[in-house]
Amino acid sequence: MSSSSPLRRPRSGRHQEHQEQARPPKGRTPRPQRLSSLLSVQSVAGEVFLLQLAVVVLLVTAAVVALVVQGRSDAMLDARHRTLAAAGTFAESPGIVAALRSPHPSAVLQPSAQAARKIAGVDGINTYTLDGLTLTHSDPRQIGRHVVGPFSKAAAGKSFTETFEGSLGQSVVSVVPVKDGTGRVIAIVSSPVTVQNVQGMVNRQLPVVLGSAALVLLLSAGGTALVSRRLLRRTHGLGPAEMTRMYEHHDAVLHAVREGVLIVGDGGRLLLANDEARRLLDLPADAEGRPVTDLDLEEGITEPIASGRSVTDELHMAADRLLAVNIRPTAPYGQAGTVVTLRDTTELRALSGRAEVARERLKLLYDAGVQVGTTLNVERTAEELAEVAVPRFADVVTVDLLDPVLRGEEPPEAGTEMRRTASVGLEGDHPLYPIGKLIRFVPTSPMATGLAGGHAVLEADLRATHGWRAQDPANAVLILDRGIHSMIAVPLRARGVVLGMAGYWRGQDSAPFDEEDVSFAEELTARAALSVDNARRYTREHTMAVTLQRSLLPRGVPEQSAVEVAHRYLAAQAGVGGDWFDVIPLPGTRVALVVGDVVGHGLHAAATMGRLRTAVYNFSTLDLPPDELLSHLDELVAHIDADEQEWQGITGATCLCAIYDPVSGLVTAATAGHPGPALVRPDGTVSFPEVPVSPPLGLGAGMPMETMTLTLPEGSRMALFTDGLIESRNRDLDAGLAALRAALEGPARTPEETCTAVIDAMLPSRPGDDIALLVARTRRLDPERIAEWDVSPDPAAVSPVRGACARRLADWGLEDIAFTTELILSELMTNAIRYGSEPIRVRLLYDRSLICEVSDGSSTSPHLRRAEATDEGGRGLFLVAQFAERWGTRYTARGKIIWSEQALQAGAAPSGTDLGEALLAGWDDEAL
Repeated sequence: MSSSSPLRRPRSGRHQEHQEQARPPKGRTPRPQRLSSLLSVQSVAGEVFLLQLAVVVLLVTAAVVALVVQGRSDAMLDARHRTLAAAGTFAESPGIVAALRSPHPSAVLQPSAQAARKIAGVDGINTYTLDGLTLTHSDPRQIGRHVVGPFSKAAAGKSFTETFEGSLGQSVVSVVPVKDGTGRVIAIVSSPVTVQNVQGMVNRQLPVVLGSAALVLLLSAGGTALVSRRLLRRTHGLGPAEMTRMYEHHDAVLHAVREGVLIVGDGGRLLLANDEARRLLDLPADAEGRPVTDLDLEEGITEPIASGRSVTDELHMAADRLLAVNIRPTAPYGQAGTVVTLRDTTELRALSGRAEVARERLKLLYDAGVQVGTTLNVERTAEELAEVAVPRFADVVTVDLLDPVLRGEEPPEAGTEMRRTASVGLEGDHPLYPIGKLIRFVPTSPMATGLAGGHAVLEADLRATHGWRAQDPANAVLILDRGIHSMIAVPLRARGVVLGMAGYWRGQDSAPFDEEDVSFAEELTARAALSVDNARRYTREHTMAVTLQRSLLPRGVPEQSAVEVAHRYLAAQAGVGGDWFDVIPLPGTRVALVVGDVVGHGLHAAATMGRLRTAVYNFSTLDLPPDELLSHLDELVAHIDADEQEWQGITGATCLCAIYDPVSGLVTAATAGHPGPALVRPDGTVSFPEVPVSPPLGLGAGMPMETMTLTLPEGSRMALFTDGLIESRNRDLDAGLAALRAALEGPARTPEETCTAVIDAMLPSRPGDDIALLVARTRRLDPERIAEWDVSPDPAAVSPVRGACARRLADWGLEDIAFTTELILSELMTNAIRYGSEPIRVRLLYDRSLICEVSDGSSTSPHLRRAEATDEGGRGLFLVAQFAERWGTRYTARGKIIWSEQALQAGAAPSGTDLGEALLAGWDDEAL
């Protein structure tokens, strides 16, 4: 009901105050209204009380005034009568004439006059002779004095009474003549009385009058208060304006509100019914006051109205109307009973079904936004579209996509050849094409028509149309036999590109599709198409990232004799990351083992990983120790981050570099923010050597790196790994290291077996980060394949050492390369003697190739150059470069080493070069 209904009083602050006074709290008896409520002019009861009280006060005041005035008037009249009677009685008293004629009339008359005065209650009885001599007086001192007064009338024989102003104030006096037996006036008698004395009599009566008036006023006010209090309770403290508005609202509810209102008493008797309720229920004119059960209403609506129970929007039939019934108790707002409201919902019945369908459609679109596109997988996204639409919109949903879309490629111009990607709604053997089948739709099919027109195609009744049957006539019969009778084909279009088609099918007892269903199917498909396109784009980027990463990671382990290597790389579930590893052979049969990590996933991480791996490989060609290599790498990363043209910096990159020398068994390692290696000794014990940790790459700020050096026995295994192997959301670092220790412990295993065991034990079910693992088992070079000589700083010492080398080569069976080796060693020793410093030492290493090393105490590095025709020297290193596969210089703590590598089989001289001429051109006479 409207808030203006009389059944709900106004919500003004003033009325709310009265309402709180009129409505007692639950569980407490009502308290009488306070006097302040009665005295308030803001309520009808207050106004009536004050008006009645004013009238009573006015009436009582008027009565008191009237009584006082009347009393005074009666007192004056009584005084006139009293004085006249007193004067007349004394004038006609027996013996007065004789006394007047006696010699001493005053002596005779004065006592009688005093006595008569007291008896009459006047101020005096005075007797005067005709000539004004005072014979008797209330004041004896006045006897014998002459007075002048208005006694002419009395002298003429007439009595009179008049009021005059005397020495005692305003007085009333009566004058009576005294006559003798002949009727002649012989004297005059006057009887005065003052008004003050008369008022004294009235004043003595005034307390009685005022007390009576006060009593009357009190009784009248009390009666008025009782009446007003009852009125206050009846009106609930409402003011005149509110009462007027309430009755206006009452009339509006009765006659204007388009919602039926009934008020039913506690006994089920109808107290009030407005016009709308009379119309909806066809109530008789005399319905008010009768029991609801006697109104001949429909049984279904009579029961709830008469029951008194609370009801909210219950639907009941009344004749041909469907009424929504609401019932609420009137307490505590009034006497026990109920308020019933009736609303005609007959016209809404036709709309209720459509509204419910619209609500379900909106909810389905919302659910589709949440449930479709939860993964970035094209096939799964297509399945989610089918799953969300079955069975809430269609009985069967199929999704067909173009093959390039499934591969993540840009789709070509819309074609009719698609692959069935999802099918939901039919179980077991069904006539629709299976998932994975490549379908070429015929031009008359709804799919081809929708692709050509770029819009949805409705086939409301598949039995009545035949174009779709041309796709597969035999299969079409099976589809109809299965009960499928209606379908909608909608193109999957996103960002202006067609990705495929979605087919919505209905069968069994479902209603056929209509035009409204087409609009909804287009909206649902458009939302899903964006998710499919996002998945396609992600597939493309992921494929590109995987391709890039695979091209940047090592494709194989280079051949070397220092260690036996096995490795594993596992990408995270989130996609391609930036973990990498590398095995780099170094001069002197040494090998560098490198593991690095770039935080993040995607193309940027893969590209950054490739750049760092390339930088590490290039720095390793300089034959730098691990700490210097990482220092150069740190400077490179800092330079890249500071480059203004760099689109994105390198953050969170770490690296571990370890160099192993199989001759000495010495391993030197340095790390830049990366976990150190795990070491497994031949007896199976596992340790984690403490490698000094430097800041991650790019954060070193030019600080020097520190290294760890230790000697490993042959057969030891080193495990280099990234943090994804030992850390995860469910496992901290300590727990990960403990698990890795347990996986590495045990009997001797090959690196391949070790990798398998570690991955099986450590790999989480859903890895959140990339994992790179590199396991290397150390080898030692056979001491029989190592030859060393000390060389004195004398050119004559070259020949003996060269001869010793030739003999050792003969022992190794390398006579074929002995001459070339002698030539190379002669040039290297000569340079060391001529330009270097002590100590000078020569070492031969027989491995996959023959390695010649000449070390000296100088840090000056020779440089290869082409000698001019007039130069006497400068051809030694040129010859070394001509006849060695590789050569170079590396620095040590005590100087430098110049080394060269030769193939184990004799090689020919360079094309176009005569060996003898080359030897003669490069050989030094002093070397001979």
